[in-house]
Amino acid sequence: MTNLFSIENLRVAYPHDSGEQPIWAVDDVSFALQPGERMGLVGESGCGKSTLGRAAMRLLPPSTRVEGSVKFQGRSVFDLTQTELRQFRGEVVALVFQDPMTRLDPLMTIGNHCLETLKAHLPRLSTPEAKERAIATLEKVKIPASRWNQYPHEFSGGMRQRVAIALALLLNPKLIVADEPTTSLDVTVAAQILQELTRLCAAENMALLLISHDLSIVAEYCDRLGVMYNGKIVEIGSSQAIFQQPQHEYTRSLLQAALHIQADQGSGEWAVESRVEEKDRGDEAETLTSVSHTPHTPNTPPSLLLHVTDLKQYYTLEPNFVERLFQQQSQTIKAVDGINLDLYSGEILGLVGESGCGKSTLSRTILQLIRPTSGKVEFLGRDLTTLSRQEMRYSRRQIQMVFQDPHACLNPAMTVGQNIADPILIHKLADPLSAKVEVLLMLEKVGLKPPSVYMERYPSDLSGGQQQRVAIARALITHPKLLICDEPVSMLDASVQSQVLDLMLRLKAEFDLTYLFITHDLWLARFLCDRVAVMNSGKIVEIGATKQIFANPQHPYTKTLLAAAPLITRVRSEE
Repeated sequence: MTNLFSIENLRVAYPHDSGEQPIWAVDDVSFALQPGERMGLVGESGCGKSTLGRAAMRLLPPSTRVEGSVKFQGRSVFDLTQTELRQFRGEVVALVFQDPMTRLDPLMTIGNHCLETLKAHLPRLSTPEAKERAIATLEKVKIPASRWNQYPHEFSGGMRQRVAIALALLLNPKLIVADEPTTSLDVTVAAQILQELTRLCAAENMALLLISHDLSIVAEYCDRLGVMYNGKIVEIGSSQAIFQQPQHEYTRSLLQAALHIQADQGSGEWAVESRVEEKDRGDEAETLTSVSHTPHTPNTPPSLLLHVTDLKQYYTLEPNFVERLFQQQSQTIKAVDGINLDLYSGEILGLVGESGCGKSTLSRTILQLIRPTSGKVEFLGRDLTTLSRQEMRYSRRQIQMVFQDPHACLNPAMTVGQNIADPILIHKLADPLSAKVEVLLMLEKVGLKPPSVYMERYPSDLSGGQQQRVAIARALITHPKLLICDEPVSMLDASVQSQVLDLMLRLKAEFDLTYLFITHDLWLARFLCDRVAVMNSGKIVEIGATKQIFANPQHPYTKTLLAAAPLITRVRSEE
């Protein structure tokens, strides 16, 4: 039987100086996919997973050196003409990118994105037919028809990712290559989308290559698993076999890191262990680190650090010209709808909920990056909503933010040292000479050694985990009291996640920090947080001690979230 899709002895090297030996990003990889089969590809950032997916679609720069073969139904993808290749991409194989903003045009509405894709491949389709088909596909990924005329920047990160997945599904391809498709999605939407993808695999005999660093998702939705390390597939086989009896040391270390975050210790203390292999790119040497986190239970009553009262953030969607002709009224989106929240000094409060529920909007409103529609935000007894711009700038020294994507929040034209020093120079907390000393000290504290070397590098020279360490150093350089962390480890693989969590807990103790930790990963919230607040449709529907929320959830939405969360131990115990 002819394979649907096969890769044989594939090697990929990016452009390098002539005369030097090529460094293979993908090194002698071979595997095949049958119709309807779901295969997962896991490994740390930089191991070659995404390069492999792009090589299979011929999306790499022309100067890239590629050896081996990629075949679809026995025909070489590398021999396709430009016309055949255009048809191949989308109609035969569709790629879902990790960052939806690289896929979406900021000047086009979501509706126009869908129509353009359909008209390019199915020119005979009328506009009404194309719109009907597009709306039906968008609804499969929980994007309502009312958002048809909105632009990408008006969507949350998770909603943009759902749009990108819908665009891949529009043409009913025979194979979907999904590169970290659920990284920025909450557990309920991720489960719905992956269930829809697996249903389509069965109904349409469509294959799925799921590239992910999330072992629990791969365990739950894939029949077969390939583990990549340093450009090679070091282990391949059925998901059951690999999760029950991993053969390679690297597979065991990945599984161990993920299981420690998900394990319910039951003693009130949780531990993270991560084995960090030495990388060719110069990451940290091999170490075995262990950190324990005991929920915050001070002997004296904690002081109130942040007090949020009836906070609202409403947005108005104005009707377009055609809608005004039919006298349609403007719509109001209640992104944050009457939030009441207290955060005490020294604790870690987790904020969980689905994408688009208002988590990130709430964090930005607390920081006064966007002014609230109404309500109060009191920090150390002072109402931030009444402060002038200059006064608010001073207060931001005490409240800093760590964003989801470190690459997006670091200036690519500035060195690591300049990025970290920028806040203290802006706030006039140091002159250039003393700023350099503080930067070197902070690089040391976040584990980027030797600091003098890292200070002169640019963000693009660093791995994802190293970039996140730089972002944390930049946030801590002003010595804030409150750190708002918006999905700070969601884009990192399991082993690097463990390192960053270890770092955050150590820094919390050293700098006496308080964390508002925003995440869609429920097991991460259970591991890290003293209390958890569950957010849905702009409201906090449940809040309480972490152990209480997980052991005895009261709200139906909280129960739905917990039921949808993929769990490696659950998968292993069922097998």
